[in-house]
Amino acid sequence: MKIEHGFPIKTYSKRELACLYNPDITPRCAIRTLPRWIRYNKELYDQLLSTGYHARIRTFTPRQVGIIISILDIP
Repeated sequence: MKIEHGFPIKTYSKRELACLYNPDITPRCAIRTLPRWIRYNKELYDQLLSTGYHARIRTFTPRQVGIIISILDIP
């Protein structure tokens, strides 16, 4: 496991990562919000697509998490 700026880069479930980015809303709403952010950020979406990302995934690989935090910043 790699740690970047105090944040562990590892495999995260979509729910887990979404809740880290949106701690003040329900997990269900957080799970809807994160993919929306990804879709609207063309650079992020394109980079994730190159790793095999699609909207129905349930987990983010460490590589995908690294891409997400490099663009959206650390949750």
